[in-house]
Amino acid sequence: MPVTHESVIPLLAVLAPLAAIPLILLSSRRPNLREFWTLAAAFTACGLVLSLLPGVLAGRTVAYDILTISPGIALSLRVDPTGLFFAIICSSLWILTSFYSIGYVRGAGEKKQTRYFASFALCIGATLGIALSANLLSFVIFYEMLSLGTYPLVIHKETRESYRSGRMYLTYALSAGLLLIVATAWTWTLAHNLDFRPGGFLGGVLADEGAARALFLLFIAGVGVKAGLMPLHSWLPAAMVAPTPVSALLHAVAVVKSGVFGVIRVAGFVFGPATMQAFGLDTILAAVAAVTIILASVIALRQDNLKKRLAFSTIGHLSYIVLGVALLSPEGFMGGLLHLANHATTKIALFFCAGAIYVNLHKTEISELDGIGKVMPWTMAAFTVGVLGLSGVPPINAFVSKFYLCKGAVSSGQLVFLAVFLASGLLNMAYFFPILHRAFFRPGGAGLHGHGEASPLMVVPIVIVAVLSLVLGLYPNALVHFFDLARGISQSVMAGAAAPLAGLAP
Repeated sequence: MPVTHESVIPLLAVLAPLAAIPLILLSSRRPNLREFWTLAAAFTACGLVLSLLPGVLAGRTVAYDILTISPGIALSLRVDPTGLFFAIICSSLWILTSFYSIGYVRGAGEKKQTRYFASFALCIGATLGIALSANLLSFVIFYEMLSLGTYPLVIHKETRESYRSGRMYLTYALSAGLLLIVATAWTWTLAHNLDFRPGGFLGGVLADEGAARALFLLFIAGVGVKAGLMPLHSWLPAAMVAPTPVSALLHAVAVVKSGVFGVIRVAGFVFGPATMQAFGLDTILAAVAAVTIILASVIALRQDNLKKRLAFSTIGHLSYIVLGVALLSPEGFMGGLLHLANHATTKIALFFCAGAIYVNLHKTEISELDGIGKVMPWTMAAFTVGVLGLSGVPPINAFVSKFYLCKGAVSSGQLVFLAVFLASGLLNMAYFFPILHRAFFRPGGAGLHGHGEASPLMVVPIVIVAVLSLVLGLYPNALVHFFDLARGISQSVMAGAAAPLAGLAP
């Protein structure tokens, strides 16, 4: 394939964060310069990703082969609507997370800040590689890079608890990576093809039901660890020992979203709806997701630690996406994709708020939050937006994705999963609304006197993601055509061919 100016852009988008790493390390004694390189890389990566949007909306596919290993096997990048959808989410939110991180590490007096920002850049570069991977081989390589890059962030505080959490994370992540490698190798022996294709490429290749289920379970175990599917989720609450911006990275932007993005690729672009239905794989995936949604929501009710309650909320909401994919209906698949974006903005707002509360007031438990809404009104207003969205209350963006998820359950005739979505919405209210009641309707203690909002470097990103959640709820197609992209991706997967997006370009 000839190399053109446009075809190099996905490679540059992946390299921008990675190229910042040595610059960040060399600026360890000059914090302002180190933070400049972080922000410069974030803006550059996001700009490069967004520059690809008009072409994708016009129906063009951009590809770049980094390294050909053998005939038919290459480390390759490709910009299709699905990859671009995810790349826009992680690259744009990295900008806000970078500003927030600067305010957080300064306010909390964090040590090892250079390692922190370098590891963050590595994680975002790997996530963009995952988003823009053209095939399973490229996906696995960047997926493992993300696993290794996250470890220094999990152990950042270097306490006994953080090291224990780091070991748990590596055990889960590397074991899952091994399963993913085995599944990829098995797929190659069966199909002699690893390229992602709408509707899957294993149709007609898999004939034995036992082999099909075994291969599918290998893939789902491989991506299900990062996706937080029960019982593969235990590392995620334990990782809350990390600084709050890392929690935001884990739960809203990169790590767990890479897991559910992997589910989307496996179900929609490796197996495909026809193969999933033929061997009952959709039923297996839907059952695991439904159980995870309900159990995670119930466990969240019992958590007094704010970040842990948010962690179990994340586990439940990730399985909203998985269940939407497993419904194998156009509306359900579209709802899952939209929730990939909508959960990102609402949940990152909640974690940002938790970090601002910790830095400003040194409070970590929900039982300590009485009256906090009076001293941190902007922070708690943004928290309220996130809560309403994840509870399915219009006009916040998560309501839109939940609406399509419910519509997908109805159109597929699986009303039991409609009941799961509705019950989870009530459970969301049950574990979120008491926080708002404490913040706004209970008197605060003497320890709140003299306190106000956190640093503007933290509060401004908090407000921006809250406003973004509201804007995308009122206008789901605003800014970056998420609605059009999700609809086109869903149609292409269900039809087994790329759906035309021409005419949607601004």
